Amino acid sequence: MSAPSRTPAGAWRGRELGERTVSYDERDAILYALAIGAEATDLDLVFEERLRVLPTFALTLAQWAPDALGSLGAFDIRTAVHGAQRLQVKAPLPRSGKLSMRAYVSEVWDKGSAAVFEVVVVSDCSVATWSLFAPGCGGFGGERGPAAPSAPPEPPGHRAEVATAPNQAALYRLLGDRHAMHIDPDAARAAGQPRPFLHGLCSMAAATLPLARAVGAHPADLVRLEGRFAAPVFPGDRLTAHAWEPAGPEARPPAGAHPAPPAELRFELLGGGRSVVSGGRAGFSA
Repeated sequence: MSAPSRTPAGAWRGRELGERTVSYDERDAILYALAIGAEATDLDLVFEERLRVLPTFALTLAQWAPDALGSLGAFDIRTAVHGAQRLQVKAPLPRSGKLSMRAYVSEVWDKGSAAVFEVVVVSDCSVATWSLFAPGCGGFGGERGPAAPSAPPEPPGHRAEVATAPNQAALYRLLGDRHAMHIDPDAARAAGQPRPFLHGLCSMAAATLPLARAVGAHPADLVRLEGRFAAPVFPGDRLTAHAWEPAGPEARPPAGAHPAPPAELRFELLGGGRSVVSGGRAGFSA
């Protein structure tokens, strides 16, 4: 008997994925900060009496949405990978509480042999967009979508080291993304990797800690983040963040300007001599 045919990828465009309210407490927010590389001395990230919740923590609370699309059969969950992420922060996350979210498929791009599904999750605190690269789902006659941006040609104005820990993927998966490819060697090989690899959201969020320091901001003041996952990061890898501040018309005005705009950076995260997060942008409120 032949396998049932899958719904053409383009037919998922506009699909509602439902609503969900997720509860969390200070312990969850502290575990998240530690999982992306916060130090024990970062008391306002790891000590409940001074806690400021990192905005990227909202992405772990919304992980149900891309998982829901996979569970509906839009793509093969064993081989699909996280291709890119965007986050627009609307309001700070409280130290603990409940977050109500609505999710839907905003777009499906046709890459030929693969499709890219964009899943948007909206809450009072943020708008987050997952781009999911699904091999075998392309060729449905849709638009190819925007090209990935390249790094600026000039030397970066900031460089920072981003160390990952050998157990970092095992720790990060406790926050909600429990896809087996990040812990099980067999599942990683099925996804085309030689061994379990770090969650893209973990490595990108880890980069926001030194990027914030580069512009004199606090990482909890992140208001915008985006980037494309260009290559895998393996737990224990040492990464380097290259960052560029805007020049010309986009340049930041002098300190003290009113109202002060967000501090914006373009960035690229490199490991092993290659880009692992490309086309990055990070903005921090003044």
